[in-house]
Amino acid sequence: MKDKLIVSPSPHLHSKTSTRSLMLDVIIALVPAIIVSVLFYGWHELLVLGVSVASCVLLEWAITKYLLKAPSTIGDLSAVVTGLLLAMNLPCTTPWWVVFIGAVVAIGVAKMTFGGIGQNVFNPALTGRVFLLISFPTYMTDWTVPAGFIHSSDAVSGATLLGRFAEGGVDAIAGTDYLRTLFLNIGGSAGEISAIALLIGFGYLLIRRVIKPWITLSIFATVFVFSGICWLANPAEFTDPVFNLLTGGLILGACFMATDYVTSPMSDWGGVIYGIGIGILVMLIRYFGSYPEGMSFAILIMNMVVPLLNRAFHQKKYGRN
Repeated sequence: MKDKLIVSPSPHLHSKTSTRSLMLDVIIALVPAIIVSVLFYGWHELLVLGVSVASCVLLEWAITKYLLKAPSTIGDLSAVVTGLLLAMNLPCTTPWWVVFIGAVVAIGVAKMTFGGIGQNVFNPALTGRVFLLISFPTYMTDWTVPAGFIHSSDAVSGATLLGRFAEGGVDAIAGTDYLRTLFLNIGGSAGEISAIALLIGFGYLLIRRVIKPWITLSIFATVFVFSGICWLANPAEFTDPVFNLLTGGLILGACFMATDYVTSPMSDWGGVIYGIGIGILVMLIRYFGSYPEGMSFAILIMNMVVPLLNRAFHQKKYGRN
């Protein structure tokens, strides 16, 4: 009886985990924050989410079909994740056509230009967000609070906490209720509305082993230490560590975008250095830069350093101690 041999290139070890299953877990992890944002921002937020996700999916389908002449990749759900993350980085009042332009940059420029998922250098959602921030600053800094499905009596329009600090210093944010900010922070993008909802999603990703905690924890630790040193040195000029951890897009970026498989280091130590770099850049921009928030810029800058970190820090090869 003739033996039947199957000859194929490596890898020869396979896992049940797929890109689709990983992306589905990320979508599930984002659900708590999405629900809270929709409840408090209402139809405006639903429109931003719908336009962003639909645009990203349709653009990826069209590019693969008509430009790359390749099989469709929308089934892996990565375009859906990009659309959700882009929407959560935008004010709920963003016009639909601005959201669409952001999707074009995210999918058409940051992702598909490099060859699609697994080959992009920069996080697509953040690339789209930064492009919109630079091109349409008026729309991207409109923090008007529309009537949502749940009305908050103390919700106000105007600058975010970080914006108030940038304009008026520590006195402008005096009396900030950190406990309330942990659960609900109305007046910003959808990804800033509830720190606890984002942390619940982060916990889910850890339980499912979709991501490792080192990048996120190194960002949190660096921000805490950096801002703590500055605050202790001069509390009249610098904000305290808790304020910096709970405000802006820090938690969304640290939990869901800095941990992106494609644009983050492959090794654990590389991830720690990567997270430290993001944390330092965030605080430098917040304290000394012209933008009140620096998370998007910090992650994109460190995305460029990832190839160097991958060369400097290597994971153990299979079968070796």
